[in-house]
Parts: sequence; structure tokens; C-alpha cells
Amino acid sequence: MFDPFKDFEVRGYLRNIEGLKDPQGIKLQENIFFQAQLEEALGYLSRVRGPLRYSHFKGTHQRLFGGFYPWAGRDRAELGVAPMVSKGATVQFAHADEIERSMAWGLGMGNDPQKMARCPGEVMGAFAWAHPFLDGNGRTMLLVHAELCKRAGIRIDWPATDKSAYLRALTDELIAPGTHPLDGYLRPFVLPASRRARLLDELKGLPGLDGLDSLDGSAPNVPDIAYSADDAVALQQYAETKRRRAER
Repeated sequence: MFDPFKDFEVRGYLRNIEGLKDPQGIKLQENIFFQAQLEEALGYLSRVRGPLRYSHFKGTHQRLFGGFYPWAGRDRAELGVAPMVSKGATVQFAHADEIERSMAWGLGMGNDPQKMARCPGEVMGAFAWAHPFLDGNGRTMLLVHAELCKRAGIRIDWPATDKSAYLRALTDELIAPGTHPLDGYLRPFVLPASRRARLLDELKGLPGLDGLDSLDGSAPNVPDIAYSADDAVALQQYAETKRRRAER
């Protein structure tokens, strides 16, 4: 079980307000809060005038999960936990010190309507790489991504996508973003933007949003792993990830 606070036995999974420890019960409660707050979170994003900022990304997370996680809307850097996070042996995410820079990169592309319409997969990959929160990243970035798509005059036909194929493409995007694997996968599913009511219905019925499958770039039901800031092996693995991503 992912336990970056090191108090799972006392306070439950990620200090949730009910102190739950059972994975199935936790995911069920996450989905209850997500479904209850989905319309409010989409409305919040649609009311933003001007470019979406990282503060809006965090505000979306807080609206979705604030009733279940007292830290909702605060990222790993603010909480001072999980500076390095991986999922399984394949996917490693941005260091906590680089979350804001990574989000600025993704939002910079996403706020450009032409870039967003041309490269929605690259934008999604940037959000996934940042992995700012201890939980709820996938559902939060999906909503922000949907708002950016709407502003660019497009939408992703998510119900028509295949979850396993999407996750494989997103994993490849995280490892080698310059090759645009996720743009290639999503291209057949890019359609003209639709009414907000239709988007709401599509997101409510989207398989995987119950939280029992991963939406942030790796195999289903594989827990995050947090490493300490001085873990030499983790630092070496992270450096190798950065090298593969060709980041300076």
C-alpha cells in the first residue's frame, strides 16, 4: 500500500477522512466523491477566464477530492512527501521539485488552441509526467484536458478508446515524449467539440473512472512507490529516466 506519510496503520490510506485501509473501499469512496463533484469541477474550469494555470489544476483536484482527502489540492512538494514516485518498474514521474515546471510545460502547450488541437497526447503526457498529487491525478488531468480540448474546438471520444492500448501509449509517452506515441494513438478519436452536457455524460460513464484501473500511465492496480530524497538507487533510476526523455 502506498504510504508516503508513514502512518497507514494509524490514519489509513493517505490520511483519508474515514481512516479507510481496504483498497476496494477506498476506491469506492473516491469514485463516490468524484461522481458527486464532477459537474461542479467542470463548471469551475469552464468559468475560468484566460489561460488555465496550475492553480486551476490544483483547484480542480480540491473540488473533486476535498471531501475525502484533507490534503486535496496540495501537491507532493507542498506536502513535503514522496519527492520521487514510480509506478511498478516501468513508469517514473517528475521529482517533486520539478512539478510546477512540468505543469507549466503542459499548460503552456494546452493553452495554445492550435497546439492543443494538433498534439492533445503530448499535453496529456506532460500532465501525467508531473504527477503532482498523491492520488487522483488521472481523473483531475482528464477534466483539465477536456476543458483545454473544448477551448481548442475538439474533444476526445474517450468511450471509443481502448483502455489497455491508451495506457500503453501513455506509458511510451512518459518514457519518450518526443516520439509522440500518445498523439498517434489518440488521432483517430479526435472529434469536433460537443456540448458540455454530452461531455459530462461521457465522463460519468467512462470505464476506469471508478479508480479501480489506473488512468495515469501504467498497469491497472499497481500501487505508487515513494522513495526518499536520498535514495541512491531511486536517484540513479530517475536520472536514467531523465536521460531517456532527453531533458536537460
